[in-house]
Amino acid sequence: MELRIFASQSRAGDVLYKHNQITTLKKQFFMYGFRKKKIGTVCCSNNPDNNGFSLSEAELLSSKVIYSVAPAMGHNKESHPECNARVPAIIGALEKMRLTSEFRSLEVVELQKFRSAKIDDIASVHERVYVSGLEKAMDQASEQGLIFLDGSGPTYATSTTFKESLLAAGAGISLVDTVVAASKVRKDPPVGFALIRPPGHHAVPAGPMGFCVFGNVAIAARYAQRAHGLKRVFIIDFDVHHGNGTNDAFYDDPDIFFLSTHQDGSYPGTGKINQIGSGNGEGSTLNLPLPGGSGDRAMRSVFDQVIVPSAQRFKPDIILVSAGYDAHVLDPLANLQFTTGTYFMLASNIQQLAKELCGGRCVFFLEGGYNLTSLSNSVADSFRAFLGEPSMAAEFDNPAFLYEEPSNKVKEAILKVKHIHSL
Repeated sequence: MELRIFASQSRAGDVLYKHNQITTLKKQFFMYGFRKKKIGTVCCSNNPDNNGFSLSEAELLSSKVIYSVAPAMGHNKESHPECNARVPAIIGALEKMRLTSEFRSLEVVELQKFRSAKIDDIASVHERVYVSGLEKAMDQASEQGLIFLDGSGPTYATSTTFKESLLAAGAGISLVDTVVAASKVRKDPPVGFALIRPPGHHAVPAGPMGFCVFGNVAIAARYAQRAHGLKRVFIIDFDVHHGNGTNDAFYDDPDIFFLSTHQDGSYPGTGKINQIGSGNGEGSTLNLPLPGGSGDRAMRSVFDQVIVPSAQRFKPDIILVSAGYDAHVLDPLANLQFTTGTYFMLASNIQQLAKELCGGRCVFFLEGGYNLTSLSNSVADSFRAFLGEPSMAAEFDNPAFLYEEPSNKVKEAILKVKHIHSL
């Protein structure tokens, strides 16, 4: 694939955020997203002696949540929904609600030493010509401030996009290392959460797409197989948009089960219910398009009737999650009715599923979510679920925004996908 670049008149980094908390947090990040008060050494990607994680024995034995932060502060476009305010908003909410390592000691640990992904890691999913083309395009981005990448929705790039995308993928890989290491010394390892951007699940093997540069969860899946011998990987994608990039990467692979719930008819128009994989991978892809207006009740039914039996039959060695928070009723880019409580339920149930099926090995990867308030509150409630604490959804969710779910259409979709996959 030849990477075609389109110039932009605007320059990256010119946007000013009026919200004081976000402005303050953004100032705390620098050089690939590390905050001044917590800077750690980034593991060198070509250092074979560095295993990609650095936790104390106490942290490895006691933590319930381990998270990594790669906010890509240089990858930004004015007035774009996928902007560099997203991860700082989440960190601000976690700090405000005292859910970070600063307040939770050994229970919640921030992984501060992690390496960037290697080119070989990226090339396990993406074509090398795309990867090298993107790296070369950084000179043009440096000159022009911001460029658009052809065929991507469009997806923008700045001079730091390549390095920050490598770091985002590396943050996820390092969490896989850490969770696997913990699972070898305890029966209840922590859940990993990669608070990273750019997101990844739309990026196809041949190039970027839909705000996404590299397929972070897909790269981590291949890494888990290659580095840790975790052959069978179960990927859950509950972003409101279909994860077409992940879908395409593993469409003929029987060892990676990709399950996506998404709004029917939404971008990018893929993920039809009859798209189930091909060749040896037939049956290892499950797409469940949900009718517009589907919400908490629908997703609880989907989890019990579709996700659980699919995972039980597949018998995974690890569960990876494309955690998109754009199905929230307040999100501007779609039309589902998930709530903070929905995301608490998903986090809690997926964690429990991992405990039952694969020794608790589970890593979440941030995907979409473009209302900063609902995004940050929902991620914070996901952390509460991992900690085994009560949800605070009642304080954040306003029932006045909700309307009747299309229960009959949801039931029909569930019955159809159960029939197709013999669940």
